[in-house]
Amino acid sequence: MKIAIYPGTFDPITFGHIDIIGRAATLFDEVIVAISQNSEKKSLFSDAERIALISESVKKWQNVSVDQFEGLLVDYAAIQKANAIIRGLRALSDFEFEFKMALMNRALKDEITTLFLMPHAKFTHVSSSLVREVASLKGDVSSLVPNHVELAIKTKFNIE
Repeated sequence: MKIAIYPGTFDPITFGHIDIIGRAATLFDEVIVAISQNSEKKSLFSDAERIALISESVKKWQNVSVDQFEGLLVDYAAIQKANAIIRGLRALSDFEFEFKMALMNRALKDEITTLFLMPHAKFTHVSSSLVREVASLKGDVSSLVPNHVELAIKTKFNIE
């Protein structure tokens, strides 16, 4: 079986993430969307809330599941018997960081391949941090996230 891990904080999940997940779901037998624990980032949503939001967003794909992990991504991938790590590239500016991470992951576990996927062009400007910022200023994020995510964001920011 070909298993891929798509790691991230997904705080919140966006249409760009969902586009990448859909592309990965056609390439792999199983895709695990894995929420990484990052103590340096202050999340808008708790782990449980992000799992629920992501699960609702990916329910149309039978081969996609949601999980969370701590520690090294390659160790988690090995435990899950994953062949690949999926990373999204929105712009050239993402590439240098992602390239270095891919090389480090390869150095740690050579048998796990990193695969870069690009979202549809209409989502290349979308990031979770921009969604949070726009929403916090009461801007419209309806074209950036699914309805259930927009509602959750509005609830967090007390927006009617």
